[in-house]
Amino acid sequence: MDTLTRMRAFLDVVEAEGFSAAARKIGRSKALLSKYVRELEDELGALLLNRTTRQFSLTEAGHTYYKRASEIVREIDSLADTVRESSGDVRGRIKLSAPRTFADAPIGKSLIDFARAHPDIVLEIHLDDRFVDLVEEGFDLAIRISRLENSSLIARRLSPFSVAICGSPALIEKHGAPKQPQDLANLPCIIDTNGRWLSNWPFMKENGEMMSVAVAGPIEVNSPLSTRAAAIEGLGFAPLPDFIAAPALETGELVSVLGEWMPRGGGIFAVYPHRRYLPAKIRVFVDFLVQWFKERDQD
Repeated sequence: MDTLTRMRAFLDVVEAEGFSAAARKIGRSKALLSKYVRELEDELGALLLNRTTRQFSLTEAGHTYYKRASEIVREIDSLADTVRESSGDVRGRIKLSAPRTFADAPIGKSLIDFARAHPDIVLEIHLDDRFVDLVEEGFDLAIRISRLENSSLIARRLSPFSVAICGSPALIEKHGAPKQPQDLANLPCIIDTNGRWLSNWPFMKENGEMMSVAVAGPIEVNSPLSTRAAAIEGLGFAPLPDFIAAPALETGELVSVLGEWMPRGGGIFAVYPHRRYLPAKIRVFVDFLVQWFKERDQD
């Protein structure tokens, strides 16, 4: 049995957080995976995993080995992808991190369309609103909706992105539309706890200087879709991603306010680590998303 096979078994177990889960995921027996990991530990002369009936954790050596082994296996797979690409054969698995907001919105259809167009590539989607560590957690790439600040990642812009402060016509008729951001401090607001700013909403002055306004209101929820629903019902003003707000703005259920005060420069990005060999499957996936959003923006 070669070291690479044992190494892959170890990575599968760690990423699935257990032998049973890994066995179900990759279609191998729990006993076989346990055998491979035990042989790897014997080969290394070090314990990689703490095993009990109810708990599973990495040892210090296991953490170190996992990080380097992940990089090595990705490099091997990337090199194989490069060779396959030259023969026109692109296949494999892509481990993707994406925000729930992205997947739940109409733009989430881009992932479904890719899976339909490339049946030989398995798209393993993990929906998580936090910014995952791509290398540490073994992701091939992530979708980020923000203004990027991490230069250690390669980023391709898929689409511009902005946030709109929205309120229902009934709400505006009752309370009036805010003329400046500070007015929101005295108006009912809906807090999307999924956002980065919670109850301190950012705005941009004419000179480009940033400011924030503390807001409060009758409902706090960790979902932009629920935030939109509450805003349509007139519970308060709400910050909504443009692709979430658009349908309600088009029907008139919501009205955008304070547009000239909203920060600019945000975008939807595909980000991935610097690598010597960029896997063909990643390049195909990102190129597909770029084209998908380009066609959507032209509609």
